[in-house]
Amino acid sequence: MTFARVPRTMRVGALALSASLLAALAACSSPASRFYTLSAGDASPDAVRTASNPAFLIEVPPVDVPSQVAKNQLVVQTGPTQVLVLEQERWASLPGDEIRRALSSTLTQQLGTIDVYGTPYPDRVPVYRISVNVQRFESWPGSHALIDAVWSVRAVRTQAVLTCRSVVGEPVSGGYDALAEGHRRAVQQISTEIAAAVRNLAAAPARGASVTCPASAAGPAAASAAPSAPSVQSVTSAGSKG
Repeated sequence: MTFARVPRTMRVGALALSASLLAALAACSSPASRFYTLSAGDASPDAVRTASNPAFLIEVPPVDVPSQVAKNQLVVQTGPTQVLVLEQERWASLPGDEIRRALSSTLTQQLGTIDVYGTPYPDRVPVYRISVNVQRFESWPGSHALIDAVWSVRAVRTQAVLTCRSVVGEPVSGGYDALAEGHRRAVQQISTEIAAAVRNLAAAPARGASVTCPASAAGPAAASAAPSAPSVQSVTSAGSKG
């Protein structure tokens, strides 16, 4: 019996084809990752035109979030003391970055201004620095999305600062798209409360009035916009910061 010798080029080609088929099968067997974002989309043309000559500017520094959710994977609650890290359900960027970007986009549209964080700005224009510390970022599938954040608005180059707390829970239906949308709505609600505080703080020097947290937000501490007044009463307590 004689055997035909297979040319070496054919053997190499067959091995390469087998490797490609194995890689394709492995890819088919691994579920694809899905990515979510909290950003609401591009600013409207009207908002962009308004922001070309703003009366004041804002700064939105990086946002702090709890370490257990500071990862790209969605972390969902399965019980009061249990969570589940979802490998295939991921944020487009880290949650702190997603929240900061969504806050910046919404605030610049609501206030008709520009976020100048990390960018030089003129001395003659008032600047309000908005710092946010997220203390709870909870995802309950089929129930609700919750954000508990302490935030402050400080008038740069002055002693005026307002510190408040927002606790926002948004009901959600089943599915992870609904959870992401619930968190997006929660960030928008917090943005609305921050925007109201910025407006109040910006108007306070002109009218000589003190400033409190918005009615929908609690205030662990709120300082007066006027240096002559040491403190004001906020929703839940009084305090001052210099």
